[in-house]
Amino acid sequence: MAKRYRYAFAQQKQAEGGIYSVVLAVISFILFLAAVSVSFFLREYVISQALIGGISICAMLLAVYGFFMGLISFSAKDRSHSLCTAGAIANGLLMVGWLGLYLMGIS
Repeated sequence: MAKRYRYAFAQQKQAEGGIYSVVLAVISFILFLAAVSVSFFLREYVISQALIGGISICAMLLAVYGFFMGLISFSAKDRSHSLCTAGAIANGLLMVGWLGLYLMGIS
């Protein structure tokens, strides 16, 4: 009978930048939902326009920072990069969404 080899792989920790990237993507999406709700409920008040603009700029900057944080965290050695990938993709999509929303507002 042939000898069977059993391999055991050590669990690797997630890269810290990947965790931060995913958290920033979630925060950016929550700020998007907050901007939409403020826009819906306070549409006749002038102050809501400045509030929506501030929330949107903060969320866009968080998405940009999260994207770069996800890309930089790929250089971590002996770490799992699954959250880096998820965070970079999510923040990239949020950046494209925020840029599209911004360009629709300009036109």
